[in-house]
Amino acid sequence: MVNHDRRPNRVYKYRPFNNLTVDQLISDHLFFAAPSTFNDPLDSRPKLRTDIGSAELEPLLHALVRERVAKQMSAAAQTIKYKGPRTQDHIANRSRREADRVVDEVRYQAENPDLQGGDAFQYLLGSEIERELLARYDKGVVSLAERADCPLMWSHYGDQHRGLCVGYSIPDDSVEQLRRVEYGGGRLIAASQVAAMVLDRDAAAARAVDDAVLLRKAREWRYEREWRLIGPRGLRDTPLEFEEVVFGLRCDTAVVYSVVRALSDRHRPVAFFEINERFDSFKLVKSKLDTGEMNVRYPRRSRDIREAFADLDIEALVADGAVLVESQA
Repeated sequence: MVNHDRRPNRVYKYRPFNNLTVDQLISDHLFFAAPSTFNDPLDSRPKLRTDIGSAELEPLLHALVRERVAKQMSAAAQTIKYKGPRTQDHIANRSRREADRVVDEVRYQAENPDLQGGDAFQYLLGSEIERELLARYDKGVVSLAERADCPLMWSHYGDQHRGLCVGYSIPDDSVEQLRRVEYGGGRLIAASQVAAMVLDRDAAAARAVDDAVLLRKAREWRYEREWRLIGPRGLRDTPLEFEEVVFGLRCDTAVVYSVVRALSDRHRPVAFFEINERFDSFKLVKSKLDTGEMNVRYPRRSRDIREAFADLDIEALVADGAVLVESQA
């Protein structure tokens, strides 16, 4: 469980500069991604430990299948705006029949003589429960970091330091939505916990299973110091407060200027920072951006210089030695 006393004042989203980033900045959106798209193939893919017998696993699988099919059919009925008089009865019957079919199929496969050693029915039930458990988690995730000056994060997620980092504060009404990732430990989830969550509607068990599925990563990823927002998949309004933009060490000046100008009339002002290197170490430093200097340089018109000299008598200036003319081949 997340210790909210340890939550940071800011969380950061490292981004390359592209169309999606521009939309997120000017529309105050965040993209809740499917965990299957993450760069770590083991992320959000736990394994089930069958610590209970077949007699308890069978009703668990049956319930998982029923709930999945009922959810799918309810969503389909809502999409086509179907509200027949016996819709719920029809969904319940179809869900139960599909669950019966899946359990019967597992029981049939367990009779295969090629499956040797241990309880084949228990093993196959566990495998099917694991598959159903992963299918159950169809939520999206926004991955955020505790700091904006991590060189590895800039390299991996900030387009090799050419992108930017968006900083958010955490409103009190969004604290429960932000969850801290735990690093290390195993990938196993006890089947008994899943049963308590599904069959007994145990809130503590549900929280433990949620954490194991969505908030546990290998120790090697701990440099990310990641926090996650969990919600429906897709592009959505952010529940956080957009506070600042930090530009990467290699971020193009034209990109910096464009972002600053795009957000200049925002109702709630945004602060701007840039990443600089330290001459005495490999650490990065976050510094306040001097936007005044950019406003002097940009936007520029290339013909301004040509027109500024249009009225000058160049030949007279050359004769007076005010202009040095190089010989041309």
